Amino acid sequence: MRTGKNKSVPGAIVALALLLASGAAARAELRIVSSPGGEVDSYLRLFAMVRQSGERVIIDGPCLSACTLVLSAVPEDRICITRRAILGFHAARRLDEGGQLYAAPHETRRLAATYPAPIRSWIRTQRRPDGKTAFFELTPLAAFYRLCR
Repeated sequence: MRTGKNKSVPGAIVALALLLASGAAARAELRIVSSPGGEVDSYLRLFAMVRQSGERVIIDGPCLSACTLVLSAVPEDRICITRRAILGFHAARRLDEGGQLYAAPHETRRLAATYPAPIRSWIRTQRRPDGKTAFFELTPLAAFYRLCR
């Protein structure tokens, strides 16, 4: 997860935000097919709109890094997973103006605290000293989120 000042939003997020802001939101579902993550604030804004829309989220592929904040923002009963769902968690990193990434332990603790308790517990068991991504796949995910129909 990047916590830098970059305010750019990937095109897919902009398109989804526009959909949710339109009247079509009442008929929409957010299907996460492949998200590499990105800038934290952009995802927090997106998932706040999803939460307010009342729509459900289908995790149907990789949801990595900042994408996992969907678990913090959208109620558990409105999230379902498919057999292709993968969540990827890693320590937060700060991006400086020169493009260099740095560890951000304070931000990591702050973001981790936003996840539901069972997810926080799982993350603690998967903590990697090198800060690399820990992947949460179907078997453990199914203990916390229902399979989509």
